[in-house]
Amino acid sequence: MKPFDRSIKIAPSILSADFANFGAECRAIEAQGADWVHVDVMDGHFVPNITFGPAMCAAIRKHIKGVMDVHLMIAPADPYIEAFVKAGADIVTVHAEAGAHLDRSLQLVRSVGARAGVSLNPSTPASALEFVLDRIDLVLVMTVNPGFGGQSFIGSQVEKVRQIRAMIGDRPVHIEIDGGITPETAPLVAAVGADVLVAGSAVFKGGSVETPEVYGRNIAAIRSAAETARRQIAA
Repeated sequence: MKPFDRSIKIAPSILSADFANFGAECRAIEAQGADWVHVDVMDGHFVPNITFGPAMCAAIRKHIKGVMDVHLMIAPADPYIEAFVKAGADIVTVHAEAGAHLDRSLQLVRSVGARAGVSLNPSTPASALEFVLDRIDLVLVMTVNPGFGGQSFIGSQVEKVRQIRAMIGDRPVHIEIDGGITPETAPLVAAVGADVLVAGSAVFKGGSVETPEVYGRNIAAIRSAAETARRQIAA
């Protein structure tokens, strides 16, 4: 992975890609400007949907040149962490709500060679991070209730992002946002400290591996909106 920086990064979620063509979809979004590839893993237990496992991550890894960002919406997570790292995950994010021993889970992620992230559901307060800030490389704030793509952004989470940015201080910890990100909502979270924006429907809508330039336009629109908000705050 590249050295830490707080520049805006776009991480398209392949939950919105063509499931029959994942390899080509991963190559297309990276060629069109995606910084990370976001993989939403769901178990039908912690969240009401079932998606991908380690075998799928291993299959797409060879099609991804950059960061594979794996978001585990599963409980328990610990028994599967090493398998996802062996499958090629650069970042593994676990939910604070998915187990009783968050500190142990985060230590496990790092011990097997990945960067560690923690995700908070919309009803989970920023204070849940207080005693793990030095165990993490990323905080993922859910701005929808996890389980499905295409949901509407929950505006109350903007204040949570602001609080988390203040808590992080000068630690090299990314703030990632997942849920309802569009050119209209991206500026709201970028202005208060988010630097990694997950977008599914907003990236893949209207495009395909045959017309990847649409992905490029969608990625550029989200990035531009977020960067403009950053510049306005700085001014």
